[in-house]
Amino acid sequence: MSLARGAAIGALCAVAVVLAIVIFGGDDSHKYRLVFQTAGQLVKGDDVQVGGRRIGSVDAIILTKDNRAAVDISVEDGIAPLHIGTTATVRLTSLSGVANRYIQLDLAPNSAPKLPDGATIGQDRTTSVVDLDQVFDTLDPPTREGLGRFIRGQAAWYKGKEPETNLSAYYFNPALSTTSEVFSQLGGDQQALGQAVTASAGAVGAIAARSDNLTSLVSNANATAGAIASENQSFSEALAILPATLRRGSSTFVDVRTALGSLQQLVDVSKPNTVRLTEFFSALRPVVSNAVPDFQSLATIIRKPGANNDLTEAFRSAPALQKAANGSDTAAFPSTIDALQKGTPVLTFARPYSVDLTGWIRDFGQLTSFYDANGHYARVSPVFNAYKSDMTLLPADQRQSIYTTLPSGSSNYNRCPGSASQIPSNSAWSNPASAAPWPFKSGGASGCDPSQVPPGP
Repeated sequence: MSLARGAAIGALCAVAVVLAIVIFGGDDSHKYRLVFQTAGQLVKGDDVQVGGRRIGSVDAIILTKDNRAAVDISVEDGIAPLHIGTTATVRLTSLSGVANRYIQLDLAPNSAPKLPDGATIGQDRTTSVVDLDQVFDTLDPPTREGLGRFIRGQAAWYKGKEPETNLSAYYFNPALSTTSEVFSQLGGDQQALGQAVTASAGAVGAIAARSDNLTSLVSNANATAGAIASENQSFSEALAILPATLRRGSSTFVDVRTALGSLQQLVDVSKPNTVRLTEFFSALRPVVSNAVPDFQSLATIIRKPGANNDLTEAFRSAPALQKAANGSDTAAFPSTIDALQKGTPVLTFARPYSVDLTGWIRDFGQLTSFYDANGHYARVSPVFNAYKSDMTLLPADQRQSIYTTLPSGSSNYNRCPGSASQIPSNSAWSNPASAAPWPFKSGGASGCDPSQVPPGP
């Protein structure tokens, strides 16, 4: 035999030895026994999991002398050895099968003492599975019949609406998560929570003291439920509309997810400011007590026995008032709007002349109040274009001419605002290069004649 052939044969032997060790030996798992009240339909070979990952399997199931289930398991070396305090629970992979169980281990901290191989975890640290038929066995026949009808009704309700149902479930999980965070925040302040529980105990005691009223409330609620049941057709129509409503609410739920992030920031910022809420509510209590008569008076204003004497009846009259005010083209509001629209050009024209009117009212009284040797400094009498100075009636074709041309020969028909007096000699308007015009021309007076000014320097 050559040297090369001998080396090859030796290598093959070494490989065979390694394979034999891997296949037939070298078991690095650890054995433990778990004692359950019932094995919960476990079978040999079922998984042993930690955190959703398989870390071992069920080796055997033995019935103990005290009719308990002793389950022998193997745990891989990466997880074992287990520690004192480890608990075991039989779980269901799903409700659609029978022998689809597995054992879930909740590991104790590594700081706890280690369990030796072959150690037993007693029944005080294990939990058996509760099968669905056990739950149904606790129900009496009428209840089971009602549950069956409810399940069949749910199946009929969701039939053909599977995508909408899946979408609702997709958005329901974030809502539950954020709700969990809210309750975590509530549980963080144990003192405030304890005070709330104490106050709730007082409230429950007050309710218990009025058990007769509570009984009447339950009876009335029963009557209300009966009335709702009698309207089952309307209720069915409401249920038929509900899926469309939920679809429209999907966008709202999406926005709520964003709002919850901002709400979390608000909660974090509000924590320091809620420390003194207890003192605030204590001080608020007498205020609320003193406010009871005010709310009673408000209730009387809203609804008072008698006819036409409270706010509710006033609101009932509001539709008739609205119809009278806005019910037709000749009603109050449309007529007022039409009058304001037609009067806007008149007001636009008259607005720039308000200064002249004010000056006339002011200076007219001053002019006629002075005296000289002959009496009043000036005597002014009104002249109307329909009459002569002796108050005789003018012909219709002459009534306009009395104001178109004054005795001085100047026209007084279309003056601009401010032209009732001459330009002040020391003002900016006396400068022809001034940017400010004289007389004033703007707004409704833009079509006036600036040459119509009174005589004088």
